[in-house]
Amino acid sequence: MLAIFHKAFAHPPEELNSPASHRGSKKPKLPEETLEEFLSHHPHNNFSMGFGDAAVLAYVKPDQPYSLKQRLFCGFDDIYCLFLGSLNNLCMLNKQYGLTKNTNEAMFVIEAYRTLRDRGPYPADQVVKDLDGSFAFVVYDSKVGSVFTALGSDGGVQLYWGIAADGSVVISDELHVIKEGCAKSYAPFPKGCFFHSEGGLMSFEHPMNKMKAMPRIDSEGAMCGANFNVDKFTRINSIPRVGSEANWSAEWTSH
Repeated sequence: MLAIFHKAFAHPPEELNSPASHRGSKKPKLPEETLEEFLSHHPHNNFSMGFGDAAVLAYVKPDQPYSLKQRLFCGFDDIYCLFLGSLNNLCMLNKQYGLTKNTNEAMFVIEAYRTLRDRGPYPADQVVKDLDGSFAFVVYDSKVGSVFTALGSDGGVQLYWGIAADGSVVISDELHVIKEGCAKSYAPFPKGCFFHSEGGLMSFEHPMNKMKAMPRIDSEGAMCGANFNVDKFTRINSIPRVGSEANWSAEWTSH
């Protein structure tokens, strides 16, 4: 999968952008070049959707639709989701959210996101932590221009992110696409974490601790983005929410 978001809509950590990207012989590419390369690697079973200058989502249809490492793409109510992997407790989650039993993982994530956005009865970290399985997903809410991305903690699915030539954030499970498109400005997306375009990067396993960027150095000695780890010594000062009126945006503001 591939997701690209303009820097005005997704606000990735500054540490992800390496100065070495613009000094070396290999420069980062523009989003349209990265999209073209991604589609060229999968010429017969790809699908992409653009949202003006704001975003583009690209998806490769799976060869085996019922694999444990499935790839899903769907949209509902102007919210779109790319999903990789599977959830072991999907049936229980569907029942908890009042969804039909044939709702797949991508549709469930959209519903969970809508619940967080509109009613917010639970903290976002708790909602993601309740997902049991190997998974990664990217949600784009085209109504408000927000991005929500998460990666499971078990390492069963890999996800990478980086910065394109124009400052856009690029997210993909294909490392070679990220390397070619972002030059030195990329890193693995941290396991057990989620990113929201307004609230930034958080650990859903340790939501009360801040994330700390650690510089990545490649084999040539150049700084190559940053790894993000939980800072066990720095805690977030947050105000507990009471009732459904304290919506998700209020939670981000408190952080």
